[in-house]
Amino acid sequence: MALELRQQLKLTQQLIMTPQLQMAIKLLQLSRLEMVDMISQELENNPALEEFQDPPEENPAEKQAELSSIDTNTSELKEVRVEENIQSDIDWTNYLDEYNTPGRTNYETERRETPAYETFISSKKSLKDHLLWQLLMILPNDVEEQVGSLIIGNLNRDGYLEISVEEIAETSKQPVGMVEHILKMLQTFDPIGVCARDLKECLLIQARHLGLDDSTVVEIIKNHIKHLENKNYKAICKALKINIREVISAVNVIKMLEPKPGREYSDDEPQYISPDIYVYKYEDEFVIILNDDGMPKLRINPYYKKAVSRGEKIESKTKDYLQDKMRSAAWLIRSIHQRQKTIYKVMESILRFQKDFFEKGISHLKPMVLRDVAQDIEMHESTISRVTTNKYAYTPQGIFELKYFFNSSISRVHGDAIASTSVQDKIRKLIESEDTRKPYSDDKIAKLLKEANIDIARRTVAKYREMLGVLSSNKRKQY
Repeated sequence: MALELRQQLKLTQQLIMTPQLQMAIKLLQLSRLEMVDMISQELENNPALEEFQDPPEENPAEKQAELSSIDTNTSELKEVRVEENIQSDIDWTNYLDEYNTPGRTNYETERRETPAYETFISSKKSLKDHLLWQLLMILPNDVEEQVGSLIIGNLNRDGYLEISVEEIAETSKQPVGMVEHILKMLQTFDPIGVCARDLKECLLIQARHLGLDDSTVVEIIKNHIKHLENKNYKAICKALKINIREVISAVNVIKMLEPKPGREYSDDEPQYISPDIYVYKYEDEFVIILNDDGMPKLRINPYYKKAVSRGEKIESKTKDYLQDKMRSAAWLIRSIHQRQKTIYKVMESILRFQKDFFEKGISHLKPMVLRDVAQDIEMHESTISRVTTNKYAYTPQGIFELKYFFNSSISRVHGDAIASTSVQDKIRKLIESEDTRKPYSDDKIAKLLKEANIDIARRTVAKYREMLGVLSSNKRKQY
């Protein structure tokens, strides 16, 4: 059978992601901070794009006269959707005029200048800086300073030593005994318990600092840490041949010790959430306001715009460059407007579905999936997913990520289903109200929920309890 090459014509249809459509989709999934950073970068790279400030307040009479002189046809412009195809033969003169005219839209809000939180926060001293300061205060010699700095540099964020003494001795080329001596000295520094190699050593350092060397506290930490973890106090009583009261008294002392001594000096900077949208209750209605605070207002540079619209003599390469940059700037402005409109529409739909939550709280959250909102505002589910990712809303019940309002449903014994988040809230309230001497087991919680018209299995209760960070009943028990 001979092989040969042939040419064949074939017609196919396929979806092509244009650069403009890719930009619109990318902007949808950016968080607020990422959006501001991206705009700042575009302002640096694109000379045709610039930021402008709002003009000063005008005389109402003059403003009304100016508004009346504007062509009414501009209010009938077709809304641009992300799904539209991009035409290559665009009349840039009319296009730039259309998308560069300042005007109010239903989602723009008054710009409010607020001070940054960072201006009120002083920098925190790190654990390593605090320990090095104490080391230098005792006037160490060169060897002690070298080994001490090496030990401090190998502490984790909780204050524990992550490498062995032998490794430190090998690195510093010093005897193991000297390294042990310097380590013991560092373990007396503030905070007490720092430079320990494990939890047991950390607790022993703190107990000895309190003068409890020969007490039941030290004995429990040394030999019965596992029983202590499982709250098996009877096994401790049997091993130490003491009564339960003495064990509970020692355990109460151990509870006051700090298992993570470096926690106080954590150098993690707090991350403040700036909501993308606000939901306020005004009289009997909810009002949605987009947060434009700190968001640059963009326009195309008037100089380049006039140069293109007047048809001035410009070199071919320069003209192509200007047209490319103005095209990019126009699409960026257009995509930002579309992004803000989409966020507003999604929040409106969420408010319609979850109105009881906004009025009464988490226990009234209803089951909802992305498909519900997508069908309500006639958009694709993937668009809703991008819009609700890393976007936050300020509500009368607190600040929540938009993804928070989408959750699975749990069946009721009678009536409609309930949201899984509401069930978790009910479990949390049940545990908070329980008798600590006889905490509820997962099976008991499942029975109590069934009495409250919520049909849920024991293993589901255990899963939700772990998601809430709550211990099992035998570890929650208090004596």
